[in-house]
Amino acid sequence: MSKPIHDLLCHALYSANLSMQKVYRDLLAPMGLTYPQYLVMTVLWHSSEPPTVKEIGAQVQLESSTLTPLLKRMEKMALIERTRDIKDERQVRIALTSAGRAMEQQASDITQCVENGLSGRSEDLQTTRDILKHLSTDLLALASNDRSK
Repeated sequence: MSKPIHDLLCHALYSANLSMQKVYRDLLAPMGLTYPQYLVMTVLWHSSEPPTVKEIGAQVQLESSTLTPLLKRMEKMALIERTRDIKDERQVRIALTSAGRAMEQQASDITQCVENGLSGRSEDLQTTRDILKHLSTDLLALASNDRSK
Protein backbone atom coordinates (compact mmCIF):
# COMPACT_ATOMS: atom_id res chain seq x y z
CA MET A 1 0.00 0.00 0.00
CA SER A 2 1.33 3.42 -0.88
CA LYS A 3 2.05 6.13 1.66
CA PRO A 4 0.03 9.33 1.98
CA ILE A 5 1.67 12.32 0.32
CA HIS A 6 2.77 13.93 3.60
CA ASP A 7 4.81 10.78 4.40
CA LEU A 8 6.69 10.69 1.07
CA LEU A 9 10.34 11.75 1.15
CA CYS A 10 10.08 12.86 -2.48
CA HIS A 11 7.25 15.25 -1.64
CA ALA A 12 9.07 16.69 1.38
CA LEU A 13 12.11 17.41 -0.82
CA TYR A 14 9.94 18.80 -3.61
CA SER A 15 8.05 21.06 -1.22
CA ALA A 16 11.23 22.29 0.48
CA ASN A 17 12.81 23.01 -2.91
CA LEU A 18 9.78 25.03 -4.05
CA SER A 19 9.76 26.97 -0.78
CA MET A 20 13.48 27.73 -1.01
CA GLN A 21 13.13 28.91 -4.60
CA LYS A 22 10.23 31.19 -3.64
CA VAL A 23 12.21 32.80 -0.82
CA TYR A 24 15.18 33.40 -3.10
CA ARG A 25 12.96 34.57 -5.99
CA ASP A 26 11.49 37.29 -3.80
CA LEU A 27 14.88 38.36 -2.43
CA LEU A 28 16.65 38.24 -5.81
CA ALA A 29 13.98 40.19 -7.71
CA PRO A 30 15.44 43.62 -6.80
CA MET A 31 18.78 42.44 -8.24
CA GLY A 32 17.06 41.32 -11.45
CA LEU A 33 18.22 37.72 -11.01
CA THR A 34 16.27 34.50 -11.18
CA TYR A 35 17.14 31.65 -8.83
CA PRO A 36 18.98 29.63 -11.55
CA GLN A 37 20.90 32.78 -12.54
CA TYR A 38 21.87 33.26 -8.91
CA LEU A 39 23.22 29.70 -8.80
CA VAL A 40 25.33 30.36 -11.91
CA MET A 41 26.60 33.63 -10.43
CA THR A 42 27.56 31.78 -7.25
CA VAL A 43 29.66 29.34 -9.28
CA LEU A 44 31.34 32.26 -11.06
CA TRP A 45 32.01 34.21 -7.85
CA HIS A 46 33.87 31.19 -6.49
CA SER A 47 35.82 30.24 -9.64
CA SER A 48 39.47 31.21 -9.89
CA GLU A 49 39.39 30.85 -13.70
CA PRO A 50 36.43 31.28 -16.06
CA PRO A 51 34.68 27.90 -16.12
CA THR A 52 33.24 26.26 -19.21
CA VAL A 53 29.51 25.99 -19.77
CA LYS A 54 29.85 22.25 -19.15
CA GLU A 55 31.60 22.85 -15.80
CA ILE A 56 28.92 25.30 -14.70
CA GLY A 57 26.18 22.89 -15.77
CA ALA A 58 27.72 20.10 -13.72
CA GLN A 59 27.83 22.28 -10.60
CA VAL A 60 24.32 23.71 -10.87
CA GLN A 61 22.91 20.49 -12.36
CA LEU A 62 21.40 22.11 -15.44
CA GLU A 63 21.50 20.66 -18.93
CA SER A 64 23.21 22.67 -21.67
CA SER A 65 19.86 23.18 -23.41
CA THR A 66 18.58 25.00 -20.30
CA LEU A 67 21.83 26.68 -19.35
CA THR A 68 22.72 28.22 -22.73
CA PRO A 69 19.62 30.46 -23.02
CA LEU A 70 20.03 31.45 -19.36
CA LEU A 71 23.65 32.47 -20.02
CA LYS A 72 22.63 34.43 -23.12
CA ARG A 73 20.14 36.42 -21.03
CA MET A 74 22.82 37.05 -18.40
CA GLU A 75 25.18 38.28 -21.13
CA LYS A 76 22.50 40.72 -22.35
CA MET A 77 22.24 41.94 -18.74
CA ALA A 78 26.02 42.65 -18.91
CA LEU A 79 26.73 40.29 -15.97
CA ILE A 80 28.88 37.80 -17.89
CA GLU A 81 30.95 37.43 -21.04
CA ARG A 82 30.99 34.28 -23.14
CA THR A 83 34.17 33.52 -25.05
CA ARG A 84 35.52 30.54 -26.96
CA ASP A 85 38.34 28.67 -25.24
CA ILE A 86 41.67 29.42 -26.91
CA LYS A 87 42.83 25.78 -26.73
CA ASP A 88 39.50 24.18 -27.68
CA GLU A 89 37.08 26.38 -29.60
CA ARG A 90 34.27 23.89 -28.98
CA GLN A 91 34.30 24.99 -25.34
CA VAL A 92 32.70 28.25 -24.22
CA ARG A 93 34.10 29.93 -21.12
CA ILE A 94 32.05 32.21 -18.90
CA ALA A 95 33.61 35.18 -17.13
CA LEU A 96 32.07 37.79 -14.86
CA THR A 97 31.94 41.39 -15.95
CA SER A 98 32.65 44.13 -13.42
CA ALA A 99 28.88 44.50 -12.95
CA GLY A 100 28.58 40.76 -12.27
CA ARG A 101 31.43 40.85 -9.79
CA ALA A 102 29.87 43.86 -8.04
CA MET A 103 26.72 41.85 -7.29
CA GLU A 104 28.57 39.43 -5.04
CA GLN A 105 28.28 41.48 -1.84
CA GLN A 106 24.57 42.11 -2.33
CA ALA A 107 24.00 38.41 -2.93
CA SER A 108 25.95 37.38 0.16
CA ASP A 109 23.63 39.58 2.19
CA ILE A 110 20.67 37.67 0.71
CA THR A 111 22.18 34.29 1.61
CA GLN A 112 22.78 35.45 5.16
CA CYS A 113 19.20 36.79 5.36
CA VAL A 114 17.82 33.39 4.34
CA GLU A 115 20.01 31.52 6.82
CA ASN A 116 19.09 33.95 9.61
CA GLY A 117 15.41 33.51 8.82
CA LEU A 118 15.49 29.74 9.08
CA SER A 119 14.72 28.27 12.44
CA GLY A 120 17.50 26.30 14.05
CA ARG A 121 21.13 26.81 14.79
CA SER A 122 23.84 27.19 12.18
CA GLU A 123 25.13 23.67 12.96
CA ASP A 124 21.66 22.24 12.23
CA LEU A 125 21.61 23.93 8.83
CA GLN A 126 25.08 22.59 8.03
CA THR A 127 24.03 19.09 9.06
CA THR A 128 20.88 19.34 6.94
CA ARG A 129 22.92 20.53 3.94
CA ASP A 130 25.38 17.65 4.38
CA ILE A 131 22.56 15.10 4.61
CA LEU A 132 20.95 16.53 1.46
CA LYS A 133 24.26 16.41 -0.42
CA HIS A 134 24.68 12.73 0.49
CA LEU A 135 21.07 12.03 -0.44
CA SER A 136 21.55 13.71 -3.81
CA THR A 137 24.68 11.66 -4.50
CA ASP A 138 22.88 8.43 -3.55
CA LEU A 139 19.85 9.31 -5.69
CA LEU A 140 22.02 10.10 -8.71
CA ALA A 141 23.77 6.76 -8.28
CA LEU A 142 20.41 5.02 -7.99
CA ALA A 143 19.21 6.75 -11.16
CA SER A 144 22.39 5.68 -12.98
CA ASN A 145 21.89 2.08 -11.85
CA ASP A 146 18.29 2.11 -13.09
CA ARG A 147 19.38 3.38 -16.53
CA SER A 148 21.98 0.65 -16.89
CA LYS A 149 19.40 -2.10 -16.44
